[in-house]
Amino acid sequence: MNDREGGPAGLRERTRRAVQAEIVTAAMRLFLERGFEATTMEQIAGEIGISRRSLFRYFGTKEDIVLGDHAAHGTLLRAALEARPASEAPWPALRAALKALVESLPYSPQDFLRITSMLHASPSLRARQVEKRQQWTELLVPDIAKRLGDTDPMAEVRARALVACALACSEVATETWVRSNGTVDMEEVFDAAVAAVRG
Repeated sequence: MNDREGGPAGLRERTRRAVQAEIVTAAMRLFLERGFEATTMEQIAGEIGISRRSLFRYFGTKEDIVLGDHAAHGTLLRAALEARPASEAPWPALRAALKALVESLPYSPQDFLRITSMLHASPSLRARQVEKRQQWTELLVPDIAKRLGDTDPMAEVRARALVACALACSEVATETWVRSNGTVDMEEVFDAAVAAVRG
């Protein structure tokens, strides 16, 4: 086995990522056209010309296809947070990191609205999204604990509370944006939600 970049192992991984990206693109198109619940794994497999069995080698469920990038987004969010000045307070740092993540997503505002609306309309997707967001919390807590500058045992508790609140405020802002059909300003709603929590 050759795991150097460009060798057989590296080529296999690049090929796998390319197939995964093709699956996600085709599936999202079908989800947006037909609805998440109405689209089957068989239809997705047929759309890109592979067997259902082959599709399951890449994704175990439809939810995994939609939320598969969520873990990667968590890593991007952590990187955006860690890139903020060390002296910046937790709330502004979290706000800036969340904004950077949204701006980095490869969707037009219209497609992002449609995808987010689909997420909020499906109970199974919402449940999986909550699970994925918990993973984000684990990624963000260490940086926030450092920013608090605390060394006592409650530092992590405070950091977890801050991260959980920031992600909850982000979710409130997103839900409000979806309900308004994209007409409200998500940043303004986020700031209002944060002000309510901090007040």
